[in-house]
Amino acid sequence: MQVHSNSGVLLTEKRSSLPIGGEAINAMTHGVGVILSIVGLVFLAIISCRRGSAWHIVACSVYGATSVALFAASTLYHSTQNPRRKDIFKVADHCCIYLLIAGSFTPFALVNLRGAWGWSLFGVLWGLALLGILFKIFFIGRFEVASTVFYLLMGWLAIIGIKPIIAAVPPTGVVLLIAGGLFYSVGVIFYAWRKLPYHHALWHLFVLGGSICHYFAVVAGLFF
Repeated sequence: MQVHSNSGVLLTEKRSSLPIGGEAINAMTHGVGVILSIVGLVFLAIISCRRGSAWHIVACSVYGATSVALFAASTLYHSTQNPRRKDIFKVADHCCIYLLIAGSFTPFALVNLRGAWGWSLFGVLWGLALLGILFKIFFIGRFEVASTVFYLLMGWLAIIGIKPIIAAVPPTGVVLLIAGGLFYSVGVIFYAWRKLPYHHALWHLFVLGGSICHYFAVVAGLFF
């Protein structure tokens, strides 16, 4: 949903194109994500302190924080009615996608891989995340197709290191990592299917599914 703070008319028009309760459902689906992410972050912090190293603590904290940030920004964006605030939260929402993509691979890069592959993927993903954030700050609402393609390419970038990943990450973690990527990728179909009622809520459910897979990939890959 494109919203411009300097046009209340545009805001009204865009709202009218949503199905009944559309934004409320969008907010609730990722509101659930906020709760799950906070609980998950606490669990990761506890298990990292008890069974991991400083690398586990740092990596899991970064991952958990990016997950909370993504779902919180999305929930705020879809729940606010103020045009100006909605614009701000929209930028935050889109920027946090880049943070979560980089954050989701951080535990594997810093704990399982490290070395040349780990640090290279870590640096490239976070570098791309920074570029993506700058792009969204200055070009929010523009080049949407290119932006979506970039999300997907960035999300699957780690596939270039699939051999060292398979060697360093337990099988369950690898399977869940790939499953999460598939959830996100299939979800993009619903994100782009604008004529389908509640398409954005369906997209949110796929995001939840992908996030849950990646969360348990981290747990399985780092601690079991």
